[in-house]
This record gives sequence, structure tokens and C-alpha cells, in this order.
Amino acid sequence: MLQLEASGPAQSIYDLSFDALVRELAPLSPTHAATLWRALYRDAETTFATQRDFLPPLRRWVDGMVGPGRPLSTEGCEVAAATASGDCLTRKYLLRFADGATAETVLMGYPGRFTACISTQVGCAMGCGFCATGQMGFTRHLRPGEIVRQVLHAQRVLRAGGENGLRNIVLMGMGEPLHNYDAVMAALEIVTDSRGMNLGPSRITISTVGVVPGILRLAKERRPYRLAVSLHGATQKRRSALVPASRRWPLSELLAACRSYGETTGRRIFFEWTLIEKVNDSPDDALELARLLAGLNAHVNLIPLNPTAGYGGMGSAPLAAARFQQILRTQGFPATIRQRRGIDVAAGCGQLRAAEE
Repeated sequence: MLQLEASGPAQSIYDLSFDALVRELAPLSPTHAATLWRALYRDAETTFATQRDFLPPLRRWVDGMVGPGRPLSTEGCEVAAATASGDCLTRKYLLRFADGATAETVLMGYPGRFTACISTQVGCAMGCGFCATGQMGFTRHLRPGEIVRQVLHAQRVLRAGGENGLRNIVLMGMGEPLHNYDAVMAALEIVTDSRGMNLGPSRITISTVGVVPGILRLAKERRPYRLAVSLHGATQKRRSALVPASRRWPLSELLAACRSYGETTGRRIFFEWTLIEKVNDSPDDALELARLLAGLNAHVNLIPLNPTAGYGGMGSAPLAAARFQQILRTQGFPATIRQRRGIDVAAGCGQLRAAEE
């Protein structure tokens, strides 16, 4: 799998799994690990100074190990910029980590539920030209704790507003999740742990541009999360023009990996298709896509393009999107047109960071 080295901040307490925290607290009773875990993730505490259920041994351990300048940092997630859509249903945050690097988190409200769109890298190495993050290039991977802190930030925002808790997580923010596989899986194990945040694995979606080794590894390891694959083109030539990673992992290889994933896991795959006017939104494009996905348990998410300053294309008109959707449905594939959120605040991946820079 493609790997790029990048430096990052020192280890934080949010990088640790529950088992790792138990090992760190080995000289104490295991109950202390459960107490600290609950404070971190169920109570979403940012400071431990007022924790009344911390017994003296745990208090001494925390005072000696956790905090600025200590072996386990708690630093690294402050709001560098924030903006909200006119209807206040979409809120976007640019979060700054301990080394000064920034990444975006988007909180989207729907009737009775909230979804957080989480970043997994600072920038992205995949180079998709229509994506603001792809235009900025790759800086570094996010650590597990930096991914977890984004989820905690969303939880705290909702609690502060008296809103219902977070229901869904989509790893569709800045970066390619399967390029940062180990850190992403470590983070997801933390946020789904029943002793803490207890978010359901079936409500977490991992989106990839088609990193084939990562897809095969997800299947082999039987990871319980949803898989979404960004296609955007139904032939190798057209897809390569939009998704440079297709040159590394050709469309035929990607579809073979998707079929293997479906056979191994029995799960439906969500295929994402960014609709770009006069580029990939014609009836012929829809028919080619249906032929490509034949035999797969697939659902197609159609996403009208979010315009960016670095790409001249425009999102498809509503009539073209509806026509594309109807053709797919006629061919037997469930297809939805994703509800556009945050257009007035540039909520597309990478746009707030680009504007701030």
C-alpha cells in the first residue's frame, strides 16, 4: 500500500486503546482504567482536575503522566476557525493540532440525527483535481487520537447545544482513510468501544478513492464498518482523468477487489459518484455505470459537485441528476441524490482550510 512518511505530534492519551490504557495503569487496579476511560469518552471531559470519582492512586498517576510536557499529552485540538450555514444545520470547524497542522470536521444535522464528517490526514496524496483537499497535496497522517478528538469535539458541540447525540460518522473529510489504515482502525476501535462513546460500527462509513490493498484488508479482517468507494468514471480512461489513483489501482483491479469484499463480508458497497456537468452526468454515463456494477450488491450515492476555486467544473443541474438516478434505478440499482449541505459555507472537503490559508 502507498505510504508516505510524515512527522506528527507526540503521543497523546487519546491514542491509547482501552487495553493499552490498562497496560499503562498496570501497577494500579484495572478499575482505574475503566474510570479514566469513562471520563475521557463517556463524559468527554477536557480536564481531570474536578473528577470526583478519581481515587488517590489514579489521581497521582494522572498528575504525573497526563498533560502538557508529560509523557501522555492532552493537547492538540483547538478550533482555529468555524463557520455555520444559514440554516445552522451544517457547522464546519478547522481544528488545529499540537504541531500547528489543521484539518476539518463537519457536523451535519438532519431530522432527529447528526452526522460528523471526519478527516484522517492533513491534506491528501490522491490528487483528485475537483477536490479542494486533493488540490493542496499531502502533509501528514493524523494520529489515532487526532481522529478521535474530532469525534469528541462534535459530541461536545452537540451537548453544549442540548442536541441529541451523534448518530453517524463518515470518514469523508480531508485525506484518504485507507492510506492511513492502522491509525484509522485504532481510532474507530476507540469510538465504538461500549465502555466509552459506544458508537455503532454499522453507523460508520469509510470512504476511499479505491485503495485496493486497503479494501482487501478490510475484508480479510472482517471490519464491521460500511465501505463507500468513489468511482466518478465508469471507464478506465474517464476515471483516470478525474481520479489519479486509478492509474495505480486500475478500474478492473478495483472492481475485482470490490467483488471480493462483497463475497467475503456479504455487505452492500456504497459507490459514490460526483456529478459534474457535461463530464460524467449523461445517460450513457449512467448506463456504463450500471454495466460496470452488474452483479454487485451496490447502492449508488450521487453527489452534485461542490465547486472549488481550483477546478473549473460545475455540479450537474437537478434535472440531469434526476435523470441519472432514474436510469440507475431502472437498471436495478438503488440510487440516491445526496442532500447538499453547507454550500454557503464551503463545506466541501478542504475548502475552509484552503480559505484560511
